[in-house]
Amino acid sequence: MTSHRIALIPGDGIGIEVLPAATAVLDAVGRRHGFTLGYDTFDWSCERHEREGAMMPADGLDRIRHHDAILLGAVGRPGVPDHVSLWGLLIPIRRAFRQYVNLRPITTLDGVAGPLRAAEDVDLVVVRENVEGEYSEIGGRLNRGFPEEMAVQESVFTRAGVIRVVDYAFDLAAHRRGVLTSATKSNGIIHTMPFWDELVRERARPEVSWNQEHIDALAAKIVLRPGEFDVIVASNLFGDILSDLAAAVAGGIGLAPAANLNPERDFPSMFEPVHGSAPDIAGTGVANPVGALWSAAMMLDHLGHAEAGDEVRAAFRAVLAETPVRTPDLGGGATTKEFTAEVLNRLGTGGGRPRQA
Repeated sequence: MTSHRIALIPGDGIGIEVLPAATAVLDAVGRRHGFTLGYDTFDWSCERHEREGAMMPADGLDRIRHHDAILLGAVGRPGVPDHVSLWGLLIPIRRAFRQYVNLRPITTLDGVAGPLRAAEDVDLVVVRENVEGEYSEIGGRLNRGFPEEMAVQESVFTRAGVIRVVDYAFDLAAHRRGVLTSATKSNGIIHTMPFWDELVRERARPEVSWNQEHIDALAAKIVLRPGEFDVIVASNLFGDILSDLAAAVAGGIGLAPAANLNPERDFPSMFEPVHGSAPDIAGTGVANPVGALWSAAMMLDHLGHAEAGDEVRAAFRAVLAETPVRTPDLGGGATTKEFTAEVLNRLGTGGGRPRQA
């Protein structure tokens, strides 16, 4: 029987509540498909930062370096600045483990109403460059507290960094509908974005129809005509913004998954829901687990269990499409555990295969 070792980082807020839902579903589908998942849980979080002065221990990366994958709940807590929590945990993991592709599928779900009339058939993927670009460490502050105080932040775009994420996006598009959109702003950002455009053009594949869109116009088109897009490749900042926008168009960021991938598999990849720690509902037991379940399904794909991943997606899609079971963010009254139990029923823990949505 195949076995995988997973590093669990529940994190903060509702992350602690949605990861048990994900592991329950993973264990159930694993039994159906003849593989097992072993879990090591790490208490790396804003709570740990407040207690010990760091999001994770100094040897944290070494502790998870040899796991097969990382499953994260959420990070963030009032009282700990967001840049402290992000740069103390997620960004070090992404960069040390060369997770240069951030993959965010955006799909409308039957039974979940989106905010737009034209968003019924959204099925796109944002491929975000994940380790350089606008989110660099180069820069600084000068003359703090004086009238001439200033801050400088440098963007870093390397040929190798752009090419590898663009190649990944073109390959993905070739295996989907064969359409790629590159997000740019080369009319206003004079150095990095023309460089990005040149490399996209250089790496283009004949079997993929592609174009480039300025980020402001692209944001508007995702709202107005979201069904036109297939694969969108974007820099770190642009991809971050576009993926949240597209998720909201499809029904809400509470449903959205994400994968931080090291495609070469030299290091573990990390999977996480997009929704954040939601401190306003943390501890109430009503967090929506779909983002975590979807992220777990993406982890199964990455680990070589695509059929099992498909079954997880089919199960939660069937619950949303065919039953009234909803967490409060979707207008229902179900708890996290009640929604998860319904998904487990659809997975056939009582026998049979899950019904397709």
